[in-house]
Amino acid sequence: MAYIPHTDAEREQMLAIISAKSVEELFDAVPEAHRFPALNLPPMMSEMEIVAEMQALSEANDHAGDFAIFRGAGAYHHFVPSAVNHILLRGEFFTAYTPYQPEVSQGTLQAIYEYQSMMAQLTGMDAANASHYDGATSLLKR
Repeated sequence: MAYIPHTDAEREQMLAIISAKSVEELFDAVPEAHRFPALNLPPMMSEMEIVAEMQALSEANDHAGDFAIFRGAGAYHHFVPSAVNHILLRGEFFTAYTPYQPEVSQGTLQAIYEYQSMMAQLTGMDAANASHYDGATSLLKR
């Protein structure tokens, strides 16, 4: 089934508003020799083949994966433990509300509390700093 967002009547109404007789008339400003040029395209490829080819082409360029980056903004080599992806899949971290709503903050606050509690227990310290993202100090005092 083709996706056609407008009916014939709607198309005729739009053309009438701009005083055009047909859709083809809209392309009169483009020289006919350039409207449908013959394209010299390579044979079809699967998505995996295209990804592999694009990756091979990109290796000809220098990129952030080849160098140490000291500019910040998250553009640096860092390790993300595999547990992070699994934690992020938990439902209590998702909501349709903005990040300032208590529903979304609750999951983040719970994770920060659990992390701080564990770090304080492991290190024997009175306080453990986890983040300044979701609170003024994000400190746990025992």
